Amino acid sequence: QVQLVESGGGLVQPGESLRLSCAAASSIVSINLMGWYRQAPGAKREFVASITSDNSTNYGRSVKGRFTISRDNAKNTMYLQMNSLKPEDTAVYYCNTDRLRYYSRSKLMSAYDIWGRGTQVIVSS
Repeated sequence: QVQLVESGGGLVQPGESLRLSCAAASSIVSINLMGWYRQAPGAKREFVASITSDNSTNYGRSVKGRFTISRDNAKNTMYLQMNSLKPEDTAVYYCNTDRLRYYSRSKLMSAYDIWGRGTQVIVSS
């Protein structure tokens, strides 16, 4: 079973920083586009940022200039550095990939549109 696991969420005050991580299993060979999304209570899931396998990035308008997405392909891990956090950044943050390749019983497999279970970020004074 291929999984993405988020970590690093928590409770912080406005203006503070957090760094989220999204780790994939070690059996994974390659990961294509990766992204962060978030969902606040009662709201639709919102695009936060994305990064391609060759490190081209894209950001949602509400986080541009404050958040930085990065990835370490050798570790199959993606990060989201969140600075100058605001109360409106409060949400569950999810990581996603559109496609990854992994070994299962020595066979090279592909999986599509994989989501993590999310990590909660609360920004409050």
